Amino acid sequence: MLKKLATGAAFALALIPAAGFAAGGSGHVEDFQFSFEGPFGTYDQNQLQRGLQIYTEVCSACHGLKFVPLRTLSDEGGPGLPEDQVRAYAAENFEVFDAELDDFRPAKPVDHFPANTSLGAPDLSLMAKARAGFHGPYGSGLNQLFKGMGGAEYIASLLDGYTGETKEEAGTTFYGNTAFPGGWISMAPPLSDEQVEFADGHANDVHHMAQDVAAFLMWTAEPKMMARQTAGFVGVLILTVLSVLLYLTNKRLWAPHKGKKTS
Repeated sequence: MLKKLATGAAFALALIPAAGFAAGGSGHVEDFQFSFEGPFGTYDQNQLQRGLQIYTEVCSACHGLKFVPLRTLSDEGGPGLPEDQVRAYAAENFEVFDAELDDFRPAKPVDHFPANTSLGAPDLSLMAKARAGFHGPYGSGLNQLFKGMGGAEYIASLLDGYTGETKEEAGTTFYGNTAFPGGWISMAPPLSDEQVEFADGHANDVHHMAQDVAAFLMWTAEPKMMARQTAGFVGVLILTVLSVLLYLTNKRLWAPHKGKKTS
């Protein structure tokens, strides 16, 4: 399950020098075509809702999203849930500790997703930004220039990268994974086909579910990506217009003086 991702990955990372790079080096990260990529990309609201469902049903048992306010689930650029659904979702799925009550209570939209460190698993709020899927040529960043950082691609590739092969070392079972550095990871496959049923009837095989939850984690890490891109585009447009006006003004001011000889 996805909730074992962090603990399994962390343990396997410690074994990379011996059983990782020697067995295969860097993993393969597929360049998925996410809707939010590119200067004019946007989040797919339906995909974010499916990713939220996968997180809730599979990941939230051990992974928190402590930096994500529950109220943002109703944001236009996010999953876009109606406010009444956000209230119901928060109350039905999470509890938070209330210092005034000195007890736990059902979560409200004003709360954040609860932190969850029950198995030492990392928080997933910024995971898509913390992972770089594309590298090299070393020092040039060309792959990242054309493909982006690839955090969402890394997550999707890892979840969809299990080969079905297993091996045992030092009493620990390792699973073949084409995306994980070294090719072996101690985490069992977190997703399985038809594990989650979607209301919209969308495909629920591992390949598609991996992309859905990766897109959702990209949104939790960059909830204002679309607004930033719009602001950047408007800024570039304004600077371009100002540059043209300055050029024409400069040309008009100096036109009478050009070609004149000074004594």
